[in-house]
Amino acid sequence: MALFAAARQGRKDDAELGTGVWRRAHDRFRRGLDRYHQILEGVEDDAVYNELAGFANQLAQLLPRVRECCVTAQAQHPSEGLDIPGALLQVHRALSRAGNALATTAEAAAMARLDGERWGIASAGLENVRRRAEVVAEDVIEAERLLSVPGQ
Repeated sequence: MALFAAARQGRKDDAELGTGVWRRAHDRFRRGLDRYHQILEGVEDDAVYNELAGFANQLAQLLPRVRECCVTAQAQHPSEGLDIPGALLQVHRALSRAGNALATTAEAAAMARLDGERWGIASAGLENVRRRAEVVAEDVIEAERLLSVPGQ
C-alpha cells in the first residue's frame, strides 16, 4: 500500500514542482527537516528533547510554505533542468539558504544533544538552535515576499 502512495506522491510532485530547481529546493528542505527529526530520536534528556521538539514543530510548519513557494515558482517559470530562471534567481537563493540553514540547524541540534548528554547543560546549544531556526524562517519569509506568496 505504501509503495502506491509513494508513487502517487511522486507523480503529484512532478506535476506541481517539476523536475528542476524548484523540485530540488523543496526536496532539500524536506531532507533537512527529516535529518532534524532523526536527531530527536536519540535524545534522552526530557528537557532537551522538549526544547528541540518545539523547534522541530516550528520548522515543520515551514514545509508547506516552502512547497507553496516552489509550486508558485514552477508555475511562473517552469524548470525541468539545473538552470535557474533569471527572473526568480533571488527566490531560488532564499529557498537554497533556507535549506542550508535547516541543515545547520540540525547540526546545532545534534551538538545541543551531545552537550546535554555529556555535560548536563544544553542551554547555550539550545539558544544556537533557536537562532538558526529563526534564520530558516527568515529565508522562507524572504522567498514568499519575493514571490508575493502570502505566508501562513
